Amino acid sequence: MAGVPTQDLPTPDPLSADAPLPNPLPRPEGELEALQRVWQTPRGWRFPTVVNNNWIGVLYLGTALLFFVLAGCMALVMRAQLAVPQNDLVGAELYNQLFTTHGTMMMFLFAVPAMEAMGVYLLPAMLAARDLPFPRLSAYAFWAYAIGGLVFFSSIFYGAAPNGGWFMYPPLTSKEYSPGINADFWLLGIGFIEISAIAGAIEIVVGILKNRAPGMTLDRMPLFCWAMLVFAAMIIFAFPAVIWGTILLELERAFGWPFFIPERGGDPLLWQHLFWFFGHPEVYIIFLPAAGMVSMIIPAMVQARLVGYGLVAMALLGTGFLSFGLWVHHMYATGIPQLSLSFFSAASFAVSVPTGIQVFAWIGTIATGRPRLQVPMLFILGFLFIFVLGGLTGVMVAVVPFDWQAHDTYFVVAHLHYVLIGGMVFPLLAALYYWAPSASGKTMSKRLGTFAFWLLFIGVNLTFFPMHISGLMGMPRRVWTYPEGMGLELWNMLSTIGAVVAALGVAMVALDLLRNFRVSNGAEGNPYNGGTLEWLPQGNYAARSIPRIHSREPLWDNPDLAEQVRAGRHFLPNTATGLRETIVTSPIEARPQYIAIIPGPGWAHVIAAIGTAGFFLSLTVEWVWIASAFGAVAVAAVLWWLWTGTDLGPVRDSVAIGGGIRLPVYVTDSRAVGWWAMVVLLLVDGTTFSCLAFTHGFLWLVNGDAAWPPAGTALPELVVPAVGAALVAASAVLLWVADWLLRRGHVIAMSVAVLAALGLLLAGLGADLAALWETGLRPGAHSFGAAVFANQFWQGLHAALVLVMALYLAARAWAGLLDPTRRVTFDNVRLFWTYTVVQALAGMALTHLFPRGLGG
Repeated sequence: MAGVPTQDLPTPDPLSADAPLPNPLPRPEGELEALQRVWQTPRGWRFPTVVNNNWIGVLYLGTALLFFVLAGCMALVMRAQLAVPQNDLVGAELYNQLFTTHGTMMMFLFAVPAMEAMGVYLLPAMLAARDLPFPRLSAYAFWAYAIGGLVFFSSIFYGAAPNGGWFMYPPLTSKEYSPGINADFWLLGIGFIEISAIAGAIEIVVGILKNRAPGMTLDRMPLFCWAMLVFAAMIIFAFPAVIWGTILLELERAFGWPFFIPERGGDPLLWQHLFWFFGHPEVYIIFLPAAGMVSMIIPAMVQARLVGYGLVAMALLGTGFLSFGLWVHHMYATGIPQLSLSFFSAASFAVSVPTGIQVFAWIGTIATGRPRLQVPMLFILGFLFIFVLGGLTGVMVAVVPFDWQAHDTYFVVAHLHYVLIGGMVFPLLAALYYWAPSASGKTMSKRLGTFAFWLLFIGVNLTFFPMHISGLMGMPRRVWTYPEGMGLELWNMLSTIGAVVAALGVAMVALDLLRNFRVSNGAEGNPYNGGTLEWLPQGNYAARSIPRIHSREPLWDNPDLAEQVRAGRHFLPNTATGLRETIVTSPIEARPQYIAIIPGPGWAHVIAAIGTAGFFLSLTVEWVWIASAFGAVAVAAVLWWLWTGTDLGPVRDSVAIGGGIRLPVYVTDSRAVGWWAMVVLLLVDGTTFSCLAFTHGFLWLVNGDAAWPPAGTALPELVVPAVGAALVAASAVLLWVADWLLRRGHVIAMSVAVLAALGLLLAGLGADLAALWETGLRPGAHSFGAAVFANQFWQGLHAALVLVMALYLAARAWAGLLDPTRRVTFDNVRLFWTYTVVQALAGMALTHLFPRGLGG
């Protein structure tokens, strides 16, 4: 067992089903009080510093639901405008801002954050962890999202809201056609939301793989955890594309770099490829957690185990994988080659197979059990009807000739909303009613919930089913009015009435929440007799002790488990170090490896979130100096957060957790959660660089060999870039020398070596940039120069990060906070630095060797 000395393990294995309870004797007096004291929630003016997942998850979800209501209000205004032809309730410009902000808020401010909120709230309880491994990261993600999102929404009131559609296609959003700051509000204002989503994804991946209860192997993990793992992995590989696209479009708008301007070698289709590589997986990013929730709720509602657990888990993985082959599904009408159309059409059909597996598994489970028509079950049945109907129309638009006819009509609007509302909103409301007792200790109103369901079910179908007909009759999407006499009056009036009915259903849910939901620090009870661990008695510290797991429904298989956990009979029933802590386990078999210290409340992450949101929003309105000040505050707050909340060192050599197991409190290798977080972050980074390389390749294909680089463009001789590459590579070698020095206790010498390596890295990258600039190559003249200097921008950003890391590392060394044992900070910096070197060398090859290879 990794991380646990063999001689400390009793026989039999303490994780086996026939072993005695890890802590069979009554617990010492005062132990529970000490645990409660360490995990208590800040109150009063210190409440914003809270990091407990039970509070952050509820705040996160509540904010997401607020944005859902605000975006829904915009939809009601749009439906009122379209209720009758030639209406003048709102003008064309305001309508454009309304539908753009509505779509953006639903996709970026509601759907993904709501799913992450459910993960933050439910995962620690389902995994029987004290908390996710980086609670301050979750709290930072929430505050950045909440602050920035509210400012983004407010832009509609002063005419600055984005108006180019939530997909922001150039050239409509170029400076020529959108000269105001409206598009910038989308491009920069959405940046902090992307950061928030990626931060949450890192937390979720590491938490699921490393913080499961002992014995909870991957094949015993709840399906919601599988769904959230795939969800987070998809964010890691999908969001970098839209991040890179927004960077390119903002560089074009701010500095005239022509990535999307055909007259200077650009192409608007580059944006569509980048955006839809994110945008179509986004649909499944939203759907998969909802599917995971459905797979958890149905067994409890029918009191039967899910049919086909393994097939459903594989279907989740298959859906996530196949969804990345669908982005051109949205580009059938752009003139792409027939071979591409055939491939992506086939992929669009293929993705329906794993979805169908899940639907049949749910139906089979309902058939094997005894369904109870509780409110959660009503929403599940509504989900099955609406989502399956939306899936059928999805198969229709996967057929290329049909898509050519229905493209950009209200048929597509109807399909999109059937899939998203049926596939995400109904399961989310089912989950809200199902898991509310775990937070508040009481169920919500069955009467209000039933009224809300029927209003929503009728309203959604009445709103969007007529849009199929109006779309087939030729009504285009994104129009603010339409002429009389086209036969569209009845269908648009029905859709508007349906929207009002659905709004009443949402109001009923809000009323039910206000009347019946209160967060309780000690919520108990299992009203629906669920079989998984989130129904254990919970406090701020989650479960009193961390149970060992032998099955997928432990509460069904061991009816005494809840009482055993409450009495502290399982692992880690106390605060072994006097700090917040949880057990870290191996990623596959979930065997205990070490005890991780978890940071508690603090102001640093809150200030960092304010600084991050302020930085992006100030850039939006071109307040450069104010943005710089916000950025400096954010960086300083992050550094303080890291200094005080991470790498506390081995506060104890080892601690006993029960069952004869003693675990270390500090590790420095691949067992450490910090190592895993850095690896996941580098996957995000590497995916972004892949998008950078795709930009070069796509623009080369658009321009052809003869114009890439364009005639008259001079590239520097290879001598200077080769010297620069050698200096960059030498910095990595010197970093390994620093590692050798640290292992031998030469801490100050190590810091000197790190600073010397920093000098080599900056010199190498600077030499490459200077060589390119001296040739006369400029980013504004042609897309070739723009692509080359976008590469330089990306490498420079990494150099700046390495600069901050190197100075931080040196400061830790000089403060006596680094030694041969306490070295997690050094290991993580080395990981990022090594990646930066490899990426820089690949970027130099892309700049200097790729064009020469084409010319050769």
